[in-house]
Amino acid sequence: MLDKKLRALAVILPQFHPIPENDKWWGRGFTEWTNVVKAKPRFAGHYQPHLPADLGFYDLRLAQTRQDQADLAKEHDIYGFCIHHYWFNGQRLIETPVNEMLASGKPDFPFMLCWANENWTRRWDGLDKEVLMEQNYHADDHREHAKYLCENVFNDPRYIKVDGKPFFLFFNSDIIPDLKETIEIWRDEVKKHGFPDIYLGGVKTAETKIPNAVELGFDVVIEWQPDWANLETTPSFLDRLKNKFGLGETYRKLDYGTVVKRMMAKKVPDFKHYNCIMPGWDNCARRKNNAFLLDNSTPEKYQMWLEDICNRSKTYSEEENFVFINAWNEWAEGNHLEPDQKWGLKYLEKTKEVLSKYI
Repeated sequence: MLDKKLRALAVILPQFHPIPENDKWWGRGFTEWTNVVKAKPRFAGHYQPHLPADLGFYDLRLAQTRQDQADLAKEHDIYGFCIHHYWFNGQRLIETPVNEMLASGKPDFPFMLCWANENWTRRWDGLDKEVLMEQNYHADDHREHAKYLCENVFNDPRYIKVDGKPFFLFFNSDIIPDLKETIEIWRDEVKKHGFPDIYLGGVKTAETKIPNAVELGFDVVIEWQPDWANLETTPSFLDRLKNKFGLGETYRKLDYGTVVKRMMAKKVPDFKHYNCIMPGWDNCARRKNNAFLLDNSTPEKYQMWLEDICNRSKTYSEEENFVFINAWNEWAEGNHLEPDQKWGLKYLEKTKEVLSKYI
């Protein structure tokens, strides 16, 4: 056991149950599994489709499924879940799993939310510019959003807090107008509801530039994965033509081991941050054109990366000691800790081998 203590948070996608909006946009009964089972290999040795093992093709409306997920995570030394949260000016999407969890008090497992604050588009079939649900920002809505969470979510005893402050993430802060003022609104509203403050994190992807968390008003930055700035590839001329005119299936790929080396060589940020890791990536199930995949991911390569980020992770206080794993169940992006039919529990077992030293 090491003196440094770390708490790993695995990112959860809740889109594993049908909703009326998805029925309308994608067809009746659509869930994440709809795309997963359609995936096919695009080259010799390509691992597709990713099919679940121990937990099966689950429905997150079921209490037993949510309990099984929490039990599996806890068994492998994962501290809690970071669940994607969808709010569009008062309208929430795919919120049933969290609603049911709040109403029942089960599973007894720590959780927090990450506001996926982007427009809802047809990104899953490559039509990123077709907006299905628009995100409009204004002060009254920010206040209403914070109020809703304070009264319905942040007050849950399982909700992860830092010194009594609910931990909450903005996924794409760059697109939020008047960000400093927005953060001030959130802090003010949370304090009105009896919390000492909010512990607010900004997610840093290639599209999100957060040079100084303190100056912007965040408490911390999360160095997210995939880190697209370090994953750039150049499609062939033929694939560029195919992408432009929608002619056939195209993809870009990198070796997972190469990406691990890039991430391990990456300069450590000089601002307050938490590290993040991904077990894999392959969105061929979602994208016919210009899909992106990391080839040759193995539990051993993932373990090496996790060892590195845990070793480099800073603990800023007794309660500021998190590491993020993206993701627990991004099945249609080939990015999951949950057991599949190829690797079984091996990714989770490697996770436990590393994290057990830091608990």
